[in-house]
Amino acid sequence: MKKITRFRSYLLSAAFAFGAIALSGCDDETDSPAGEYARNGVFISNEGAFTKSNASVSFYSHDSKLVENESFKKVNAPLVLGDVLQHMVQQGDRLYLVMNNSGKVVATNANTLKAEGEIAGLEAPRYFAALNDDKAYVTEWLGYDPATYLYGNGRVAVVDLKTLTVTKTVTVGVQPEQLVIAGSKLYVANSGGNTVTVINTATDAIETTITVNDGPNSLALDRNNVLWVSSQGIKAYDPVDWSVSEENSTPGSLAKINTGSNAVMSTLTFSRNAPAPGKLTPNPNGDKLYYVFNNKVWVQDVNSSSLPTKPLIDRGTYVPYGFNGLGIEPASGTIYAGKATDYASNGWVVRYNPQSGAAVDSFRVGIAPNGFVFR
Repeated sequence: MKKITRFRSYLLSAAFAFGAIALSGCDDETDSPAGEYARNGVFISNEGAFTKSNASVSFYSHDSKLVENESFKKVNAPLVLGDVLQHMVQQGDRLYLVMNNSGKVVATNANTLKAEGEIAGLEAPRYFAALNDDKAYVTEWLGYDPATYLYGNGRVAVVDLKTLTVTKTVTVGVQPEQLVIAGSKLYVANSGGNTVTVINTATDAIETTITVNDGPNSLALDRNNVLWVSSQGIKAYDPVDWSVSEENSTPGSLAKINTGSNAVMSTLTFSRNAPAPGKLTPNPNGDKLYYVFNNKVWVQDVNSSSLPTKPLIDRGTYVPYGFNGLGIEPASGTIYAGKATDYASNGWVVRYNPQSGAAVDSFRVGIAPNGFVFR
């Protein structure tokens, strides 16, 4: 296991916090997890500003109704978390934090947030998926050419979670993003092209490649074990101000894939070109999928053969930076949305009623909140 090197922290020294959380720890049951963050709350991953190494983790307590910001720093200072917290996943008693620009995944104790080690030497890691407590996968972007702004084929790193080392890499498509495990298969969305790579988790060899619409960016499994893929389409940009040209872009879509045959069952195409669907998130029952499209949150019935005609959450025709993160609380179905005010100042988490879409409350967190882990 590679040990974490401790060095002087240069995180922002005055991170905003609504209040400190004083959790009582665990009860007297000997089999209960121990630690300040062991239960009844929500971890929030905050990207931080690119190259500033001010990514952070916040924790919202259901008991106190307060949020604690800079939770990782509180436990591990002077250790620096790193640059751009892209993804956060709990597996077993560990919380894994994917640090994109720092090229590593930080492993912490999920109940205490104490850092336990890191998976180092990764190239622009993006997303993490664990097969079990012993093995996981990480997508990586490779081959960036600053002259053309293009990437080459990416890869999936196979990770031994006991030693926190990469044991193998698998070359996939351009700019691999989210990945989902369904049975013995790992599905990888290659956002820089129009494919989903299927990897056998027993052999870590590619089984097949599925063609979908351009720009697949997020994946989700529904209650029928059907894989849904959101694709953003091809985006054309104005060469002067880099705004998206809807006229010259192609529309996004949602595709349904049979995980038994790996065949595309159907594709639902959006009527507008420029907005891109993304952040597919299933509800606790798996019969509905939430996603972000045109700065609004929509709900897709998994048995419907058409797209919804009305959003559940509509904050207006334009929301600066949109919804940066989306999560559904398993117990209540409450919708958590991360809102990036900008990528330099602290953002917000807004909670919504899953039936009406009405805002329940909100609280301030770190810079660019993008993900949630529910305890």
